[in-house]
Amino acid sequence: MSMEAVETRPGQFKVEDVEYLRHGDKPLFVRCYRPHGAGPFPVMLELHGGVWSENDRTRSKTHHEAFASNGIAVAALDFRQGPAGYPNSVADINYAIRWVKAHAALFNSRPDLVGISGSSSGGHLAMLAAMRPHDPRYAAIPLPAGSPAVDATVRCVCMFWPVINPLGRHHNAKRLSESANPPPWPPRTMKLSLAYWVNEKNMSEGNPLLAVSRGEKVVMPPALWIQGKNDLIHDYRDPESGFDGSEAQRFVALYRKAGGKIDLEYYDAPLHFTSEHPELPQSIAALQRAVAFTHENIRT
Repeated sequence: MSMEAVETRPGQFKVEDVEYLRHGDKPLFVRCYRPHGAGPFPVMLELHGGVWSENDRTRSKTHHEAFASNGIAVAALDFRQGPAGYPNSVADINYAIRWVKAHAALFNSRPDLVGISGSSSGGHLAMLAAMRPHDPRYAAIPLPAGSPAVDATVRCVCMFWPVINPLGRHHNAKRLSESANPPPWPPRTMKLSLAYWVNEKNMSEGNPLLAVSRGEKVVMPPALWIQGKNDLIHDYRDPESGFDGSEAQRFVALYRKAGGKIDLEYYDAPLHFTSEHPELPQSIAALQRAVAFTHENIRT
């Protein structure tokens, strides 16, 4: 296992990049944040956003540092995306969850102390991986021979403005692009979404909101949804749903009705506020809430 030191913050945490998986000649890395101290620490896998096509493990560094500064180890992942995407990205994430459990000592942790977090399309992937930890497509990559017997279940899911309904978001972008005064983002979003999903059938199948709506037997860990107000990219009303509220509120209602525990918290802040405007009081409060949620659900 190759490791490369990235940063050490005295008294707080150490950061290292580790290759956790390789596809052909392409390595995938996890950026490991390990708090100073004896542990055991909770571990949060962190999944970046970028319309399933852009960015890497360095995105949302403010999230990683907020967790690591508060006694939570972080595994920030690279994974396959873009045209190599669904379901391959979820297979990488499923493998990474098992890899982190098998290497819990690297984080001064234990295999039973692992959660998952993500932003935007990464939030979607976090919930999808958590809901279907035993899906044979997602669990298709075996750990090396001799690894501990672990699965891909997680203790909790923390989502920052997730694309919880990829099909609905695609249709929403199309509606807006055809409106009288379209915003600038729909063409890029539709292009990258189709590059990843290939077709609407896949957008429907790999869809946390529709999975719960269809009554699928999924795992439902405790969840937290952090959402900025007036974010019509991630929190819009779908007129095709018949639900009198936003997609965030619709998912929360479905999740709770199916027996899951989830909190939805709104902040009056700009788009991507915790990632791009970490100095705002709202960002500080939201990240403190994510830290508290993690410690509440992953007790050491």
